[in-house]
Amino acid sequence: MTFDEFLAQRLDSLLRYATTLTCDPHQAQDIVQEVVLRAQQRWGRIGRMEQPGAYVTRMVTNEFLSWRRRRQDISVAPQAMGRLGATTADHAGRVDDRQVLLAGIARLPRKQRVAVVLRYYLNRTDDQIADELGCSTGTVRSHVSRAVATLRAGLASIERVEEVR
Repeated sequence: MTFDEFLAQRLDSLLRYATTLTCDPHQAQDIVQEVVLRAQQRWGRIGRMEQPGAYVTRMVTNEFLSWRRRRQDISVAPQAMGRLGATTADHAGRVDDRQVLLAGIARLPRKQRVAVVLRYYLNRTDDQIADELGCSTGTVRSHVSRAVATLRAGLASIERVEEVR
């Protein structure tokens, strides 16, 4: 497969993945652009791999993690989060839930965010996530568990506020 063929097949999914990680479509584009440039330069080696898509996805993950270390967090309004993913005929309540969930994901620490996105967005196993993050499967389970607990607590606090109204 040539680099152009790979890019035609995978660019949209790489952008969606990066957007979900960053919660900012502009930052996601910057990250994917950096990764695509590096992947193109190394395509002779990457293209011969058994799963070049997984390798490039890992490059996006690594770039996101290093990008977050190099730059300050930028708060993203929940309204901007609504543009993520494919649009569907959601009911109003489901749209609100999605915006709340994405805003909660945006507040997670970077490794917890990566673990949650890999698990629930890309359906990766603990072993695959551990390999991607360079940690143990126990650490992956800890990241996911803490992230889910944080998201649940955030949803519970919103529900309490709505009950008071």
